[in-house]
Amino acid sequence: MQDDPRYLKRKVTAGSLDVHPTEKALVVHYEVEASILGESGGHMLGERKEGQKIIRVKSLSPSTDVGALARKVVEECKLIPPSRLPQVEQLLYYLQNRKSSLVEGKAAEKKEKRTVKPRELTPFEGMELNEEASITRVDEYIELLYEGIPEKIRGSALILQLARNPDNLEELLHNEAALGALARVLREDWKQSVELATIIIYIFFCFSSFSQFHGVVSHYKIGALCMSVVEHELKRHDVWCEELRKKNKAYESAPENGSLRRDQDKALRKYQGLLAKQEQLLRVSLYLLLNLAEDTRTELKMRNKNIVGLLVKVLERDDEELLVLVVSFLKKLSIFLENKNDMAEVDTIEQLTRLVPCDHEDLLNLTLRLLLNLSFDSGLRAKMVEVGLLPKLTALLGDENNRQVVMRILYHISIDDRFKGMFVYTDCIPQLMQMLYHHSEEEIEAELISICINLAANKRNAQLMCEGSGLKMLMKRALKMKDCLLMKMIRNISQHDGPIKPLFIDYVGDLAAEIRAEEEEEWVLECLGTLANLTIPDLDWELVLKEYNLVPYLKDRLKPGQ
Repeated sequence: MQDDPRYLKRKVTAGSLDVHPTEKALVVHYEVEASILGESGGHMLGERKEGQKIIRVKSLSPSTDVGALARKVVEECKLIPPSRLPQVEQLLYYLQNRKSSLVEGKAAEKKEKRTVKPRELTPFEGMELNEEASITRVDEYIELLYEGIPEKIRGSALILQLARNPDNLEELLHNEAALGALARVLREDWKQSVELATIIIYIFFCFSSFSQFHGVVSHYKIGALCMSVVEHELKRHDVWCEELRKKNKAYESAPENGSLRRDQDKALRKYQGLLAKQEQLLRVSLYLLLNLAEDTRTELKMRNKNIVGLLVKVLERDDEELLVLVVSFLKKLSIFLENKNDMAEVDTIEQLTRLVPCDHEDLLNLTLRLLLNLSFDSGLRAKMVEVGLLPKLTALLGDENNRQVVMRILYHISIDDRFKGMFVYTDCIPQLMQMLYHHSEEEIEAELISICINLAANKRNAQLMCEGSGLKMLMKRALKMKDCLLMKMIRNISQHDGPIKPLFIDYVGDLAAEIRAEEEEEWVLECLGTLANLTIPDLDWELVLKEYNLVPYLKDRLKPGQ
């Protein structure tokens, strides 16, 4: 006779231990074996299921005692046996020393790829929840999605609570009823309630933060829906602005009318309330799209729906968190020629110029990096000069965090002969000369000397460089360090007629002394080129050639085939 099922036996076996790929966390893999035993203890039915537990160690810093932290982790996590303490300690040590992929690099470039995350959702009116969501009650929350708007907001807000914990995403992913209902409500009701649309898009945003879940977001066509939401909200904003403009105009025409004053105040308060909610919705929608744009095919679809035009339109806003996101998105898009061309067709440079400088450090750094990407295009460089960006960039040369990226943009602008003369009207050249002076015996940064070489090709710039003891400092350093690039700058300075060439009289001997076979050819070439530029009537070349015995060297180099 067969046993009746009487007992359930559950066995948990610890598996491998690893570090989380992006967070400060350990990942413990384990296996759960559930068996149903008969009355006599015989095995009747069994099932195995794999799982993982993420142990976040946010307090881990360079000064943390790794040994003590490892002991605490082993004590508190029953899945890790004490015998694996050395492995835990080793993994924590690795995490402690792992460079963040978002901030590694030179100190001057440390803000190149900052993380850009939406701020916490601020509770909207009617959305405040005094209850805590439970993953076991998801079916109850789904039922609320079939009620009125207030119930839908409550149900989706509870599901959002769950989705914001990454450990719940896998389980929610397999709940097709929940995701299908959320996608349906978003599709049908997003125009009726900004709060509801924001919450549901935020739920899908939580999925979009992980590449492996992008498939589910695409399956429900959330990306296309977000594009429609952004486009619609920007049109609504234009309507609000027009209404507010009419109220302001009416009040300005009759400022003594108290009724019009009250109307204007009321309209302004209403606009500000609507704007705050709308910018929350835009931020979550655009961040979801940014995550999906990891796939270049998805990004191409967005481009075909005018994502660049929509993002540039959002640059008119003042919300710094929203602007950080938008500029990050544009920076990512700008590496592709087609997107860069789209940016050239709208007023991207004008909108970005408004953000330089700004108090928000991340926003300023991202804006400059986007401008650097765009500055590879000659037409966009011309636009930068036209809208007055040059003096703004020059003013940022003293900012340690942004100096390198600023110098790279200035270098691109200095390539074009049309704009070399514009630098005269800024304090760029005095600053560059000061930087050269402070380098003393260090190697000069490539960007710094490259800008100087380009700008020295302009006569007025060259005169500024020679002011005071400028030329003396350049010559002294170049001859001491045998710096070919610095001598190339001097050679460019020496080509200009007028008051500049006579200044070189004192250095003819020094330059001539460098022209010998033992020196590097590149160095000799720059010195020789500088001397060749010195068409000064009072200079006795015969004397120079004899005194420094240059004729044999020159004859040897002028032989055919040399």
